[in-house]
Amino acid sequence: MKLVIDIGNTNIKLAVYSLFKQVHFSIISSSKFEKTIKQILCKYRDIDKIILVSVSNLDTSFLKRIGLDKQVMILDHNFEFPFVNNYESLNTVGLDRLVLISAAYNKFPNKNVLVIDAGTCITFDFIDSYHNYSGGSISPGLKMRYISLNQHTNKLPLLNPELPKNLKGVNTNESIHSGIVFGIISEIDGVIELYKKKYKDLTVVLTGGDADFLSKQLKSTIFVFSNFLLEGLNFLLESNSKK
Repeated sequence: MKLVIDIGNTNIKLAVYSLFKQVHFSIISSSKFEKTIKQILCKYRDIDKIILVSVSNLDTSFLKRIGLDKQVMILDHNFEFPFVNNYESLNTVGLDRLVLISAAYNKFPNKNVLVIDAGTCITFDFIDSYHNYSGGSISPGLKMRYISLNQHTNKLPLLNPELPKNLKGVNTNESIHSGIVFGIISEIDGVIELYKKKYKDLTVVLTGGDADFLSKQLKSTIFVFSNFLLEGLNFLLESNSKK
């Protein structure tokens, strides 16, 4: 069995896999990380492989405290990914983006795939049918846009994301929801259409914490996998174990 760990900007996601079947999933805050790992290892005693990816510089001292410092594969830019990486600044591309492309490589072999990760940021990443990764784009995520309006103005309130009732807001709150949510929807649909003009047989994957919130509003036909990154981590760990 395998434990895969995704340390994101906002939360930490953990999953246990038996081959390619997910048997456990949890999403936690960083304050509960060590306790949760101990609980998982106690419950699933057959775990013999662990992989971890973090979007920021990671202090790995906690691994020694819980006795895992020699057992965990910590993904870095030196890892041998299963595709051709044409990103110009190889050491600056987010590892989470590379894991998502690995998941696309595994899930949709020999396809042109656009992976959209709707999390703290919204990232668009593309791998072609010949397994070439050629980058993508990054923009502010849903919650970041709400926070930005509040912090960079004097009077606009901080709201929780909410699907707009109408295109035209008749008060400040409705106007904020309309501007942010419809703005993101239009952005995602627009980027997908740009890719489709160049790649007729495009497969689109939407993932991330806001995937379910946004997916039903999109015009484009997409695959929604909320935990696509965890599947990518599991694939990389499974593949590496066979080498």
